[in-house]
Amino acid sequence: MIPTGFRALPLPLAQLSLAAVLQCGQSFRWYIYPLLSNAPTSGISVPTHEYRLCLRDRVVCLRQSSDTLFYRSVFPGATPSSRSLSEREAETLAWIKGYFQLDVDLADLYDQWAERDPVFERNCSQRFSGIRMLRQDPFENLISFICSSNNNIARITKMVKALCQHYSPRLATLATPTSSDSIAVTETYHPFPPPSVLAAPDVPAALRMLGFGYRAEFIHKTAKMLVEAHGFGKPDEGGLEPAEKWLHALRGVSTSEAREELLKLMGVGRKVADCILLMSLDKREVIPVDTHVHQIAMKYYGVGGSSKGKTAMSPKLYDEVSSKLTAIWGDYAGWAHSVLFTSDLKSFASYGLPSPSPSPSVRTKKTRHSKAAVELVTPPATQTPPVAKRKRKATVIEEAESVVITETSKDASALPVVDEGLSMADRVKRRRRIRTSSVVSVR
Repeated sequence: MIPTGFRALPLPLAQLSLAAVLQCGQSFRWYIYPLLSNAPTSGISVPTHEYRLCLRDRVVCLRQSSDTLFYRSVFPGATPSSRSLSEREAETLAWIKGYFQLDVDLADLYDQWAERDPVFERNCSQRFSGIRMLRQDPFENLISFICSSNNNIARITKMVKALCQHYSPRLATLATPTSSDSIAVTETYHPFPPPSVLAAPDVPAALRMLGFGYRAEFIHKTAKMLVEAHGFGKPDEGGLEPAEKWLHALRGVSTSEAREELLKLMGVGRKVADCILLMSLDKREVIPVDTHVHQIAMKYYGVGGSSKGKTAMSPKLYDEVSSKLTAIWGDYAGWAHSVLFTSDLKSFASYGLPSPSPSPSVRTKKTRHSKAAVELVTPPATQTPPVAKRKRKATVIEEAESVVITETSKDASALPVVDEGLSMADRVKRRRRIRTSSVVSVR
């Protein structure tokens, strides 16, 4: 079933997993919302989250089931005519196909990597399917990875969104999917700011106030270098400034030439340059190497280094790791590296694993003495020592007794009437028999 307002693109999870790709440290600007639904999902794959990204002229909204990608666009201002909307949705679809590089058959690449690399086949080919490289805007990618220096995904995300909120005008304020009839929740969306804005003199001080630290100078100086080298100029029809157009043009030059140009910019070292080459400049063979990737190479691929602590990343070691992994994975080595990198992240430790067995739960059933007594659902059998079993059984019985007493007391009319003519001792015995029979019925 297609969600209201969305369009459908048939696409299996093996080709794209939004849950992995948009949270593994490639892009830091997506908003992710859990969907509220009371609909039964047994045997049916339904979207569980909505993902939103603000472009220059629209907010793109995505949802995903096991075999379909759902998409829609939200535009500022008046609602476009049906014809205009259809044309704009066609633009959005073209953007989706380009951004996620859907012309590349990811399942086929996984088969190739698994055939060439037993480590990939064992650790990634099934559990971590659907992880592909994004083709991002080069300037956004550049600034985002200047922010990544000595940083983590959560903090980079916070910084990049703060950059947009402070240096880019509001495009739209929309209700989130978590809104309900009684509670309205909204989010304001901003596109990524252009180089000319970040080149302004007051930017470094403002960014330091926002917590960017030494990265504030790098961002400002890089934007200023780009603007001074390529001009302020009027944006083209696509909204690109001259400096942005120059970055886009690096897609058409060799890897070594593009890397050389990037390394001239402030805050861009070899690893950041290689991230940009891979994630926005179409250099699919490039493997960005840091201590994390080096640890993976030592653990699985026989690259040298100290296993007790971090080894300094020298140019020689960087080249050794990169050459070793490229030789194994081939032309799309950077893509394969991203899958291995994601599989080793702590935040993905439970990704792709079956959900744990539910804990013992309680449900009601009718008994002779109560309209609503309790039945304990038997938990899965486990191999625990006998003593532990006995202890658990005693605990369960105690829990059952307390619940039965509570439930039966709520419906006193269901209990047998006690003859007021009985003695006090007989009344107590009578009550004990009632309680005992109720407890026995749930064991």
